[in-house]
This record gives sequence, structure tokens and C-alpha cells, in this order.
Amino acid sequence: MTTPDLSATAVTPAEQERLLRERLQRSGYLADADLATTVWLASALQRPLLLEGDAGVGKTALATALAQSQNATLVRLQCFEGLDLAQAAYEWNYGRQLMAIRMSESDKASASRVRESDVFSREYLLERPLLRAISQSGPCVLLIDEIDRADEAFEAFLLEVLAEYQITVPEIGTIRATHIPQVILTSNGTRELSDALRRRCLYHYLDYPTLAREIAIVKSALPEADTRLVEDAVQFVQRLRREDLAKIPGIAETLDWVRALFELRHSQLPEDMSAVLGTLGCLLKTREDRFVMGAERLRQLVEGRRTVGVAENANEQAKVAA
Repeated sequence: MTTPDLSATAVTPAEQERLLRERLQRSGYLADADLATTVWLASALQRPLLLEGDAGVGKTALATALAQSQNATLVRLQCFEGLDLAQAAYEWNYGRQLMAIRMSESDKASASRVRESDVFSREYLLERPLLRAISQSGPCVLLIDEIDRADEAFEAFLLEVLAEYQITVPEIGTIRATHIPQVILTSNGTRELSDALRRRCLYHYLDYPTLAREIAIVKSALPEADTRLVEDAVQFVQRLRREDLAKIPGIAETLDWVRALFELRHSQLPEDMSAVLGTLGCLLKTREDRFVMGAERLRQLVEGRRTVGVAENANEQAKVAA
């Protein structure tokens, strides 16, 4: 694998970054300057990109938009505990191998020529996401989603793919990528990743968007929604994220909520908190969070006043009593 000559192109790096941001925006993803620079560098240097951040900040959506903007094939590997080689990279097609052996045995003239290498060849290999990605003949984005959910042992296997863009199959040797895929790894930070994996990747921490950027994201996704509704709703969600919640709502939840309010024919946040309470299932996804968010607490958030938590309220009452 060779590193591309960045000076060989007539388009400057700054111009390429700008074009990348525009392509992502046309695909429905609004990336800030830092993220666009990191994504461009990962592509230019042919290095994997590790995106870390809370659930719902747009890590997976970036890979999807990137593939769409480049007219590339998106290959997704969803990680989970217990993920193994057969599910992630390749598996032998044992049924087809057995059929080939039996057909060969039925033909006495060819039975003597049956060898192990005949059935342990590439044509009997079932491609799973990793092998499928490095086997693409054209542009490809490989999304390794939620790598922190996989076991540490799986990370060790990934190192060869991330560093050399190749997979070694003991029976047939090393399979190298014919076209280097752009690799995006995402992590929600549920466990610490190994230093070996981090060293092989460029890194970017994706935080919740600023108020202005989230308003722009919602307006881009829901252009038919009233501007007042979008601005009020996003401000509310931004305040809600500062609350002591078990599950903080992400961008996807904001979009769901604004879409729900729009479908209910609201042009701004309703003054009746009971109407807001009925839509909170779009934002709050645990029983505990839903229980503590009553009408009065909602009104304080809508009005922009700081919400006093249960423990803080008890402390305040104790001070008054004293």
C-alpha cells in the first residue's frame, strides 16, 4: 500500500476539504471544519478513522453520508459481544465443499484427483463484511460500528485489516485489497479500546452539536417545519441534555421530536405542557427519565430556567428550615 502524493493534484487541500463538506451536506450531513479535515486526512493518508462519542451524535450517519457522497459501496460490520472471525471476515461454505467432494467421488475417473486444495480455494469462501470490503473493485466505505461492544480479542484480529488492508486465510494465504476502502470505526466509549488499535487510526471525538449547528441540521432534514418550531425545539433539547438523565437524547431524537410536533400541526412549542408530555417518548427512552420529567419541570426548561434536581431541592429546603 502506497501513500498518495498529495502535491500531485491541482486542487489544494483546503479546496478538497470544502468540496468534501459540500458533498456531505448534499447527502444530508452537516460536518464542521474539524471533522471535515479529519475525514479528508483519513482518506488522503489511507488510514482508518476512529470516531468516538456518545450515542446519537452522528457517528454512524457520517459513514452512511460519506458512502453516498462518493457513490461508494457501504459495507457495515455491526459489532457485538462474542463477534468472531466467521461472522466478521469469512467462513467456508461447508455445504458446497461437501457437495463437490461427493460429486467427485461419484465420478471414478476423477476421484483420484480430489485434493484438499480443490475445496479450500477462494470460490468456496463465503465473504463476510471485512473480506467483502477489501474485495471491492471500486470505492468502498467500511463501517465497523460500535467496536467497543466487541471483545478485546476481536481487536487483535482487526489489526491486520486496519494496518495492511489484508486478511490472512491459513488454507489459501493472504488476500490483499485491490481497492483500499475508507474505514470508519465508531465507539460509544462503553469500554477502553487497546492502544494498538488506536495507533492504527486517526481519531476524532464527535460531541453533541452546538445550538446553531443542530438548528441547521434539523432545518436541512425537515425544511417544511416552521423555523420558530425548530429553534424552540432545539433550544429545549439542548437544555434537556444538561439534565441528569440516564439516556441523553441525540440528534436522531431531536429530529424525531420535531417531526412529531410538525405532524401534530404545531408551528412552535405548545404552551400546554400536557401536549409536550405526550410527545416525550421521542426524546426520553427510559422509565426513570420519563418519570422525573413532569409538567412543571418541562415548563422550566421551555422557559430556559435552570431545573433544580431532587437532591438539590431537598438541600435548599433543609437550608430554609434551618
